[in-house]
Amino acid sequence: MRFHCHNRVLLLLVLIALAAVFLPFVNYAPNRLVSGESRALWQIWSFPPVLLALIPLLFIALSAVPGRPGLVATMLLTQGLFILLMWSGGKAATLLAQNGSSLARTSPGSGLWLLLALTLLACSDAIRRLTSFALWRWLLNAQIWILPLVLLGAGTLNDLSLLREYANREDVFDAALQQHLILLFGTLLPGLLIGVPIGLWCWQHPVRQARTFTVLNVIQTIPSVALFGLLIAPLAGLVRHFPWLGAIGIGGTGLTPALIALVLYALLPLVRGVVAGLQQVAADVLESASAMGMSHRQRFWRVQLPLAMPVLLRSLRVVTVQTVGMAVVAALIGAGGFGALVFQGLLSSALDLVLLGVIPVVALAVVVDALFSLWLALLKGETHD
Repeated sequence: MRFHCHNRVLLLLVLIALAAVFLPFVNYAPNRLVSGESRALWQIWSFPPVLLALIPLLFIALSAVPGRPGLVATMLLTQGLFILLMWSGGKAATLLAQNGSSLARTSPGSGLWLLLALTLLACSDAIRRLTSFALWRWLLNAQIWILPLVLLGAGTLNDLSLLREYANREDVFDAALQQHLILLFGTLLPGLLIGVPIGLWCWQHPVRQARTFTVLNVIQTIPSVALFGLLIAPLAGLVRHFPWLGAIGIGGTGLTPALIALVLYALLPLVRGVVAGLQQVAADVLESASAMGMSHRQRFWRVQLPLAMPVLLRSLRVVTVQTVGMAVVAALIGAGGFGALVFQGLLSSALDLVLLGVIPVVALAVVVDALFSLWLALLKGETHD
């Protein structure tokens, strides 16, 4: 019987997963500063090797199943495997903690990280093939995280080194989260207040677009660390000549230069999004609105802006995700946020502390991106209605 693959992506992910099984499942260390030793999956639990071989064979067989039944089965099984991997990682940490000292740490190994990523990719690919409706895709992707969050809330993963690090630094983590959100919203609000008017001005005066975008492009090409450094001297000089600026929190280091730099980086995507969104409105649509007796202001608010909104939201989505990531570097000039945890972990060679700063940044970026995806899906549904 000839094997015919209908899902090559799933088959490729299964082949990569076969190699990931032989990588370390968890790493066990006597304390947080030592790399420790690796433990493979079969070194933690004893089970027949045939059982481990059945899982990839099952997914290889599913890659040959055509149509929706194969995709639904792939989605359910990969989601179940993702939850099982998370649970097994937490359970392995609990088992190892019972036999070790209180200072011992168990962290996910490269094999576990890779297997978790592969199952998520396979599940997301199955969802993408299963439906073309953006809202359904969003809901199906969101429900993947329900049970993992339940496991996290129930304390099943508490013995993992990352969760132990969080328990030891909960107050510091909460303060970093607050500072990171301040950097995010402190960038978006001024960015919109400055970027949208500049975009409207460029749209109304096409001749000046080239010079405006040239300046914004130059700002965008400056490395973030360099731009933060360039702002320190002038801001420090201003505070020295006007001491009352320091009294309200403005200084050469800290939040002020970080927000200025992040707002400058946000301008190019926002301005380009405003211009592109308004320019893509068809001329015949505007002519039809004029024929209906609409004034210039009415055409803008009732026709042009609603039609340009998806492009504007995509630009704002790029800016938001970009700001979440770039705010990490702002910790170098004392702006705080999760970057402070990252650099502190790097200086002390504590990988768990680095991950405690990195993983929330990734999670925050994913959540923000998902919320914008939901907004665009709802907006698209309203447009179709």
